[in-house]
Amino acid sequence: MSDTTPSTPGRDFIRDMVARDRAAGKYGGRVVTRFPPEPNGYLHIGHAKSICLNFGLALENGGACHLRLDDTNPETEEQEYVEAIQEGVRWLGFDWGESFFYASDYFERLYDFAVELIRMGKAYVCSLSEDEIREYRGTVTEPGRNSPYRDRTVEENLDLFARMRAGEFPDGAHVLRGKIDMASPNMKMRDPLFYRIKRATHYHRGDAWCIYPFYDFAHPLSDAIEGITHSLCTLEFENNRDIYDWLVDTLVELLPFPDPPRQTEFARLNLTYTLMSKRKLLELVERKLVAGWDDPRLPTLAGLRRRGFTPEAIRDFCERIGVAKANSTVDVTLLEHCLREDLNPQVPRVMCVLRPLKLVIENYPEGQVEELDAPFYPHDVPKEGSRKVPFSRVLYIERDDFAEQPPKGFHRLSPGREVRLRYAYFVRCESVVKDPASGEIVELRCTYDPATRGGSAPDGRKVPGTLHWVSADHSLPVEVRLYDRLFKVERPDLEEGGFEACLNPESLEVLTGSRIEPAAVDLGVGERLQFERQGYFFRDPVDSRPGHLVFNRIVPLRDSWALEVQKQTPAAPKPPEPKALKVKEEKAPEPLSTEELEQLERIRPELLPVVESVLAAHSNEVERYRGGQTGVLGFLMAQVMKQAGQSGGRPNPKLVNAMLTRELGAP
Repeated sequence: MSDTTPSTPGRDFIRDMVARDRAAGKYGGRVVTRFPPEPNGYLHIGHAKSICLNFGLALENGGACHLRLDDTNPETEEQEYVEAIQEGVRWLGFDWGESFFYASDYFERLYDFAVELIRMGKAYVCSLSEDEIREYRGTVTEPGRNSPYRDRTVEENLDLFARMRAGEFPDGAHVLRGKIDMASPNMKMRDPLFYRIKRATHYHRGDAWCIYPFYDFAHPLSDAIEGITHSLCTLEFENNRDIYDWLVDTLVELLPFPDPPRQTEFARLNLTYTLMSKRKLLELVERKLVAGWDDPRLPTLAGLRRRGFTPEAIRDFCERIGVAKANSTVDVTLLEHCLREDLNPQVPRVMCVLRPLKLVIENYPEGQVEELDAPFYPHDVPKEGSRKVPFSRVLYIERDDFAEQPPKGFHRLSPGREVRLRYAYFVRCESVVKDPASGEIVELRCTYDPATRGGSAPDGRKVPGTLHWVSADHSLPVEVRLYDRLFKVERPDLEEGGFEACLNPESLEVLTGSRIEPAAVDLGVGERLQFERQGYFFRDPVDSRPGHLVFNRIVPLRDSWALEVQKQTPAAPKPPEPKALKVKEEKAPEPLSTEELEQLERIRPELLPVVESVLAAHSNEVERYRGGQTGVLGFLMAQVMKQAGQSGGRPNPKLVNAMLTRELGAP
């Protein structure tokens, strides 16, 4: 595996558990994890969290992480998805080495395990229909009823199961069930289904089998076959843990390792303005509501990669959100913030005019061209490099950078106003040319000051704005795709009436008349570029080619997450003046009254999971607080208040402050 995890990974309850297991000598000190997707769709950013956790744990502990395909449903699985899964994991920076497996390669061993359960009297062939099985299962308040086939003899079950495998029965005629407890409070344990008859060609095993194991049977036993030590999955599988433990404990004498694996659940990733269900993503693709699994608006790894996301930014995001026990929803702006932080110090800057407006400099000599030197990086990025930008009499500027009747606060170009052209000269708008039919402004007539080359005036006069531009004769046409959020609501998965009504009609705007400076064509400059004053863009790896440039907007320049954090975090107190003899101490929070203490205890069961989730998701801020930067408490409080408000009601900020302070400990 590539060493792609941070050198000092954040601590969480899973890492603490693994550390305790190793200290106790459990599993002989081994740490073997696995990432086990079903090949029925493309990986998305929720899977990235699991990938980073499982591969990261193995790297941190000198262990191994397996990539295993849990491919037990032949009707939905395809080789295309297998290859996409492998490509996605590799792109994130992880390598499974020799540890790539198919659950379908264990079908013979899984069948033998099922036969052994029948012989032990712990499994039986049931001939109820699907609807009857559901009816017999009972409800959450009522126990189930035993199947009339539950007491078949071992010999009869062995015979029927062998004939199921031999293909003697039609689909749905029989299933193999575990014989556990039809009165169990966990409905998953009410004689769960282990095998069904399904005549379908398997992408990997062909037509070798006509019976297939269910996930709940194949998954734990595949873990046990591979010697997995820590089986990590998301919270929706919490109730499945009892089946997992029952199977590995019941068959422990037949397993290749003495200590069976154990399942541990963690919170799945939910992201605002995003769908994280493979089933719903598949629906978007099949109904052609998006352009495919790699549509840059999708949260799939293929889509994020095509949009221009970097694996480093995604790994950083996964580290920042941490691993928690309670489900929560992460603001997508945090993901965008991680992306900007990764791109800013490494991406070259160029100029691209998205919606061109012609600008003619009337006093600039006809036919003259100057090569102006322009750096690829701003002064605060410690990288060197520059390019030559051609400057001529006819330029293009952004249409939005001109207003014939400028509103208050408009600092760009307007009639009679002077502005700076980036890396070039001051120009003044003298007149406008309009289309006689539509009245639309089609050209600006300007003059320039030759003494202001480089962007400053010898007489010291200032201009209100700086505009980017390109030379009309030297710039190149480029197609620019402006991607935005696919959904217009924060939680499309919770909307009544389906997610289709929540689709953002402005999630993609294609600009075919844009113009870009010549340096951007050079592949040596980079695939990712910052278009000055616009955002970060990525050369589309599918549609861009010589003679037809296509760039995708990865993310705009504006960082709303950083602004929100800055807004929510109280300003640090100013240091005392040198002459001051006394330093004003920070006022301690007002103690809780007896009534407030009672209120705190009443809301503690509901509020504590929210607090723990926020602290786990913002481990960096927690460390800063404990290191003495108490100002981040305001930020953490805002996150708790926001998350608690999503479930209804608004907790008392004073009580939130008290619980947060208690959980954080002394700074």
